[in-house]
Amino acid sequence: MQFVFLGTSASEGYPNAFCACENCEAARKAGGPSLRKRSAALIDGELLIDLGPDLMAASLQHGISLANVRYCLQTHEHADHLDPSHFSSRSPSCGVFGAPRLQYYASHNALRRAARILRSEEQEAGFFDPAAAERLNLNVHGVEPFQHFQVGPYQVFSVKANHALETTAMLYLIEREGRVIFYATDTSDLPEATWEALAQYGKSCDLLALDHTFGFKERTDGHLNAEHFLQQVARLRQIGLLTNDSRVFATHIAHHSNPIHPEFVTLAAQQGYEVAYDGLVVEV
Repeated sequence: MQFVFLGTSASEGYPNAFCACENCEAARKAGGPSLRKRSAALIDGELLIDLGPDLMAASLQHGISLANVRYCLQTHEHADHLDPSHFSSRSPSCGVFGAPRLQYYASHNALRRAARILRSEEQEAGFFDPAAAERLNLNVHGVEPFQHFQVGPYQVFSVKANHALETTAMLYLIEREGRVIFYATDTSDLPEATWEALAQYGKSCDLLALDHTFGFKERTDGHLNAEHFLQQVARLRQIGLLTNDSRVFATHIAHHSNPIHPEFVTLAAQQGYEVAYDGLVVEV
C-alpha cells in the first residue's frame, strides 16, 4: 500500500493563521515540512481518510489528484475532519463527470452533522435516497466502533477512540494483501474495550499514525502528549500490534505544544519514532 499524509496538524493548522506565538512564527520562517494542514490521509490514491477542510489545498500543494478516490473512512464529525461541501465538489453539479461513485463510511453522528450542513434536500434520509445519491455520486454506509467491514480490496476494523464524549470517534485498522495500517488520530489513552479488541486482532501493523496533539506540554483530555504517546506505543508493542519493523509516526500536531519540524524530528528520534509531515509518502 502507498500511504500519503495529506495533512498532519491539529484543528487550527500549524502555523495557526491567527497566531504569532514563537512556534507559529518559526514555522512561517522555516516553511517546508513545518507547514501543516489539517489532518487527512490517502491510501493507494483511492481510499481517503477524513473528508477534511484542507483537501483542496493538499491536492494543489502536493500535486496529488483525488479524482480516483472511491472510498472514504470518516474518523469523526469534528469540523477539522469533516467538510461536507466536498460531496458537491466531486459531483456533476460542479462539472465533475465520470468520477468513481464514492463509498462513504461514517458514524451516524457524522452523517447527521453532514446532513445538517448540506442543503435541506440532502437531509440524513436523503443520503440513502436514490435521487440524492445520484446527485452527489455517493453511497453512504453507517459504521460504528468495533465493526469489521470490507471496503473494496481493504479489510477494515474500526475501534473506539477516547476523544470528545459527544462524538463517535473511531480509529481504523486497514489491511490489504497482508499489510496493515493503524490510523489513530484524535484520541487520548485508548479505552480498555479498544485494548481488548486490539489484543484479539491477531495481526501486527506495518504503519502506525498516532495522535501527538499536546506534544511536550501537559496532557489534557481528548488527545495525547509525548509521554502518553510513548506509553500507548509501548503497550501496543506488548500486545504484539507493533513489531521492531513497524514504523511509528506522530501526527495531528498542534502549534502550541510541538516545535517546528526539524526540532521535532530530533526529539522524536531520541525516543524511537518518526514525525509525519504534509505530503509524506510511505510505502507500506
